Amino acid sequence: MPAERKPGMDNDYYDWSPITTRPALTWPADARVALCVILNLEHYEWSMPEGWFQPPAPGGLGRGTFPDLRSYSHHEYGNRVGIFRVLDILDRYGIPPTVAMDATVAKNYPFLIEQCRNRGAEFIGHGQSVTRMITSEMSEEEERQYIRESVEALAEATGERPAGWLGPEYGESTRTPGLLAAEGIRYVCDWPNDEQPYPMKVAEGNLFSLPVHVEVEDLFTQWNRGVSIMHYSQMIRDTFDGLYIDGAETGRTLVLSLHPWLIGQPFRSKYLDLALAHISRHASVWKATGRDIIDWYEGQS
Repeated sequence: MPAERKPGMDNDYYDWSPITTRPALTWPADARVALCVILNLEHYEWSMPEGWFQPPAPGGLGRGTFPDLRSYSHHEYGNRVGIFRVLDILDRYGIPPTVAMDATVAKNYPFLIEQCRNRGAEFIGHGQSVTRMITSEMSEEEERQYIRESVEALAEATGERPAGWLGPEYGESTRTPGLLAAEGIRYVCDWPNDEQPYPMKVAEGNLFSLPVHVEVEDLFTQWNRGVSIMHYSQMIRDTFDGLYIDGAETGRTLVLSLHPWLIGQPFRSKYLDLALAHISRHASVWKATGRDIIDWYEGQS
């Protein structure tokens, strides 16, 4: 029997809220745009994880076979080379990184943690590996344990429990927000449906959504859609320009999700540099971590 569509939302996690009816949102120093750059540091497994759902193979060719040497090495490039190129660019413009780090990277790459911490990074949960997504095929207890192990691995490696979460490939089940909040997560980046943070309704704890601007995510544009890097750079600038204009009325966010194995390539990184240079020439921009933004937003609510 087909599902019956009724007036209202399809889920109970948040209320529908047109941005034009909300009170004006102000950022520190009356900034028009809050800029948050998320760096995805993730591990692609050598052997197929039995019983797990994996994202499609690169180029949308269906599920990959293992060992997938190209994907394994490509992701490893991000953790060996690309991350340092991207961190240098963020340093140039005074942008503190928000690092979405999976449990496997957290356990095995203390050097990366040190390098990110030296730049004032915030670490947020990113699952166990990019080849292990959360889906509704998991039982509630399996998902709860997955989240708990991911959070605890990051806490042990960094010395601080993460406040935020970005699921591998934005993967969630219908239970995920509630389970994240119960584990102490305060904000989630998996819902790209707004240009401002918003509260989510959960039974335990407090949870906010910090929406990623997925239309200018490097993976979505260049890998999935084949957008040229020159066009991509202009897309970021044009997106920011639109947000900056609208931000004169009520504050906006630009949450830019990047993958160092992709954007950290030398022929791509120079165009990220150009885009961030354009943004940094504007005075009314607040460069912040995800936690900074949610702390401020919660204080305004």
